[in-house]
Amino acid sequence: MSTRLSPAAFATLLLIALMMGANHVAARLAFDHGVDVLTAVTFRSGVTALVVGVLVFLQAVPRTLTPRHRRALPAIGLLIALQSFCLYSAVARLPVALALLAFNTYPLSTALWARLLYGHRPERRVLLAMPVLLLGLALALDVLGAASGLGAAAQWGRIGAGVAFALTASITFGLALVWTQHEAGDLDGRLRTATTMGLVGLLALSAVGTQGGFHWPQATPGWWGLGLLTVLYGTAFTIMFTVLPRLGVVGNSAIMNVEPVFALGLAWVFLGQAIAPVQLLGAGIVVGTVIWLGLRR
Repeated sequence: MSTRLSPAAFATLLLIALMMGANHVAARLAFDHGVDVLTAVTFRSGVTALVVGVLVFLQAVPRTLTPRHRRALPAIGLLIALQSFCLYSAVARLPVALALLAFNTYPLSTALWARLLYGHRPERRVLLAMPVLLLGLALALDVLGAASGLGAAAQWGRIGAGVAFALTASITFGLALVWTQHEAGDLDGRLRTATTMGLVGLLALSAVGTQGGFHWPQATPGWWGLGLLTVLYGTAFTIMFTVLPRLGVVGNSAIMNVEPVFALGLAWVFLGQAIAPVQLLGAGIVVGTVIWLGLRR
């Protein structure tokens, strides 16, 4: 079971969740003012790779890679690049909180990939969570179009592409987590992150060239969005690798899964995005279920 968190550790985890949620709100602000997904992914990943790479150097992190690491890291980088592209594509098409809620089904994807690739039987808690998580997601997304009054067909015409991107991000992230655990889990997290983010940045940069170059903001709010999404993402990762280890927090904590809740509030304040009460209920079910899963042994 998760260890008892100190007040400082708890506050730090909430801060990281807040910054990650704010990062996606800033991304939507940038997308609404001319920035495209590849430009956002390139800047976010490149700056994060640089910042964490500096940490690797300053903290004298061992940088020796085994042949297994050299095989695994490019695949992980490719998966995270695809996940980043798909999640930001979902954020560009859906209310930010709903995109993150759909993405937060990744614990189910993780269990599925672990079963398919390594023969791990899903835990009983995961099996119990599956229908609850999917029910909450269905309510949050208003899949029948009842809250919007559009009906199922019109509602899916409006959200279908965004949901597809978010679920693809969930599936690829689940695969990346399983692959990382089994093929690169013994590698220092700082080195693994710097390498992965560097690969993501290079892949996104190469794709930018095929799309006619960067798509810059067309108005001042877009520049704020691009700058903030880059700073918030890089800062959150820096805190994760510098502050949390000193506070005794090992690995990821379920508390950080409140990110969609922060995104919901920030998107309402800064983007004017609001969802119906039944969708709020669904969001609460999703977040609560994911936190419950994260607290398992």
